[in-house]
Amino acid sequence: MAQDQSPSGPDLTQGVPVIALDGGKLLGHVGEKDILVVRTGDEIFAIDAQCSHYHGPLVDGLLDGSTVRCPWHHACFDLRSGEAIRAPALSPLSCWKVEQRGGKLFVHSKLEKQERPAGQDVPARVVIIGGGGAGFAAAEMLRRQNYQGSIVMMSADTAAPVDRPNLSKDYLAGSAPEDWLPLRSDKYYSKAGIDLRLQTEVTAIDVAAGQVTTADGDKVPYDRLLLATGAEPVRLTIPGADQPNVHMLRTLDDSRAIITATGSARRALVIGASFIGLEVAAALRARDIEVHVVAPSKRPMERVLGAEMGDFIRALHEEHGVIFHLEDAVIAIEGSKVRLKSGELHEIDLIVAGIGVRPRLALAEQAGLAIDNGVVVDTYLETTVPGIYAAGDIARWPDPHTGQAIRVEHWVVAEHQGQVAALNMLGRQQKFEAVPFFWSQHYDIPINYVGHAESWDDVAIDGDISAKDCAVQYKSNGRVLATVTIYRDLESLEEEVRMERQNA
Repeated sequence: MAQDQSPSGPDLTQGVPVIALDGGKLLGHVGEKDILVVRTGDEIFAIDAQCSHYHGPLVDGLLDGSTVRCPWHHACFDLRSGEAIRAPALSPLSCWKVEQRGGKLFVHSKLEKQERPAGQDVPARVVIIGGGGAGFAAAEMLRRQNYQGSIVMMSADTAAPVDRPNLSKDYLAGSAPEDWLPLRSDKYYSKAGIDLRLQTEVTAIDVAAGQVTTADGDKVPYDRLLLATGAEPVRLTIPGADQPNVHMLRTLDDSRAIITATGSARRALVIGASFIGLEVAAALRARDIEVHVVAPSKRPMERVLGAEMGDFIRALHEEHGVIFHLEDAVIAIEGSKVRLKSGELHEIDLIVAGIGVRPRLALAEQAGLAIDNGVVVDTYLETTVPGIYAAGDIARWPDPHTGQAIRVEHWVVAEHQGQVAALNMLGRQQKFEAVPFFWSQHYDIPINYVGHAESWDDVAIDGDISAKDCAVQYKSNGRVLATVTIYRDLESLEEEVRMERQNA
């Protein structure tokens, strides 16, 4: 996540031949700052060369009209304004002035940013319930759009919004410091005029009065309300599940507790072979802890990725020393011993349960919103009660690609929905039509998933999964519903764009 300090390519202040852009992109620098120069149609733009999310190299990204997409996590930037128009990036990039003289192009200075008005018919008071990706992205987008009204953001967490995917990846592995985690500094909220209320539980929504009530009895009025309550981990119900050596992972506090436990642990057991479970397994192996994984499935993540990818992921983790106990289950935790259904008994110091999550729907149900495996929203992310929106893990929306109502639990989707909901609270009438995307990291292997396939009748593999160079398509009736790639970042972006255009 650290930027390369040595400048790349030619010095753009000295000029470079315009023909150097024949390939559409040129990486150079102004002073110590890397700059990406791109040609799209008859126009030439210059923009910061690294994504503002994890500093991915935009030179390896995809140009699409007047935008560029990051190859790592599919953030998207407007070439004209530098605005981060799609999560997971939230911060804009600087745009630079390009001049052409004598067959050369020169880049010297940054362009001034243009502020936009919020609009005419905007609410005076916005309340956001939830301190995750969707809630924060909505608050940030409202202020980015120059919204001047009140924003109250209520979160049950003890910490301000953090980069949740990192909790099971680099931070848990010990390779990322905690100061990388906050989505914004503590000062940001006061400076932006966002009333962030941590450790605040909302107990009721009064639709008729347009107000929410907290556990402390506070009543907070709203003109627009965003429900972004997210999901909560499914809890173990087996004997011994309440012991102090048993952990779940959802919040920063959860991740901190696991890290503390690793200080004295020699042997860990992960219950569940999901993405989060196996990311935890990889992180614990990075700390040189023996790791066992117990799951009822025949293969890790087979339900989401199929047999071929499941076999690859198992082999990858076994290469790094993970011990699997598949088609098995933990039936009891007895002190430091874990008893499996198969009869095996294992001495374990640390247990992490990753057996799934459930959307937090109690508030939506209490408010009388329509529920169907999530909060039902329309294409604008508005619920069945006008003025109340839902985003993130709880939202079930009409997906134009599959033609079905779907609900997904992906960080990027949550952030993007928060952004779209914010725009629609300002009256923009923007449809949520993004193709779902998520990424997972296992040791040094990134897995990118674009699309959504709850079931499929055919799997097409291009390349070699075992060689870590592949694109795997999941099809139904000949139609590609989702594509998984390993080290084919550009292909993943191209598939995302193809799906978006298919929706149009």
